Amino acid sequence: MIVVGSPLLSLRYLSKLPYPQFALSASASTPEMAMGSSMPSIIVLCGKSDVENELAKALKKNNALKLLGDNEFKVVLHSEVDNRLRNDAFNVDHYFNSLSTATGLGRFVIYSPRLSSTQDFIASNFCELPLGAVCVADVQFKGRGRSMNVWESPKGSLLFSFTLQMVDGRMVPHVQYVVSLAMADAINDLCKQYDASDLVVRIKWPNDLYLDGLKIGGILCTSTYKSQKFNVSAGIGINVDNEKPTTCLNAVLQKLTSAPNLLKREDILAAFFNKFETLNEVFLKQGFHPLEELYYKTWLHSGQRVVIQESIENQNEFVENVVTIQGLSPTGYLLAITDDGQTWELHPDGNSLDFFKGLVKRKLG
Repeated sequence: MIVVGSPLLSLRYLSKLPYPQFALSASASTPEMAMGSSMPSIIVLCGKSDVENELAKALKKNNALKLLGDNEFKVVLHSEVDNRLRNDAFNVDHYFNSLSTATGLGRFVIYSPRLSSTQDFIASNFCELPLGAVCVADVQFKGRGRSMNVWESPKGSLLFSFTLQMVDGRMVPHVQYVVSLAMADAINDLCKQYDASDLVVRIKWPNDLYLDGLKIGGILCTSTYKSQKFNVSAGIGINVDNEKPTTCLNAVLQKLTSAPNLLKREDILAAFFNKFETLNEVFLKQGFHPLEELYYKTWLHSGQRVVIQESIENQNEFVENVVTIQGLSPTGYLLAITDDGQTWELHPDGNSLDFFKGLVKRKLG
């Protein structure tokens, strides 16, 4: 899943600011996806246990689910899906066999071969779904990205969103970091099973996953406040089998092991939830601090020096300062320090930051 454009950031001194709102989705850019947008979506419901399957039956019977806009859709149970769909679909049985979560994480699945947006579906039906419910799609045809970025989601991508709930709003900005860490660790652990320890997925702040210098995925979250709780929809897109437009996990893995398509979407999703359950338990009980060291070992930026380029008010000139990335600030943003000891905090809004060129500059236009 590849975003067109750079992450948007701004530079400010440390200050108390509203918590950020993040968004993830994917938009179609192929004829197959465009055709899919005019076809009714099929929504398949299933659960790992009898309890979740009974909930699936109730949701279908009561017509409790909805899609944004006027998109047509049909809800079916996993037991009702014919073999034609199952042969060309996310294999739910394979996924459940690999899933070992003890909580509700990942145990209730909404699957669709072709869906407008997993993130929109989760957000629209949040109150009807159990916490930890996950929506998986083979293709998304109507998505949105932060600052109007375009996201591609061809077949072969792992595209999903799931539900979380939090009480302490101060923890909300860190959720995407826990999700990013869980996904990177899950993929890296799977690759070690194939003696591919050289394949290491890294986190590019704030919300991207990189492999061999190329983006292979993105993690973003949305949150709403209701009844004194934060309802969080966490979305992830990972290039698994789709080598275009940049690269994918299996393309790199094949070069290292000479074995094709070793990683399956189902295994990655199960490994993610197995890992996330453990990390999230620590996060909810103790905050993000106990996870910071592990996060910094996985991201790309510790000690990185970048140039801040700021325009002078009412003048067509720029002032440059060199800063060194220190880590994350207490509020969840990027923390940097200048050579003379000034502390700066980087926020995802009006300016662009190109880590790989070592330059922070004001976005023009």
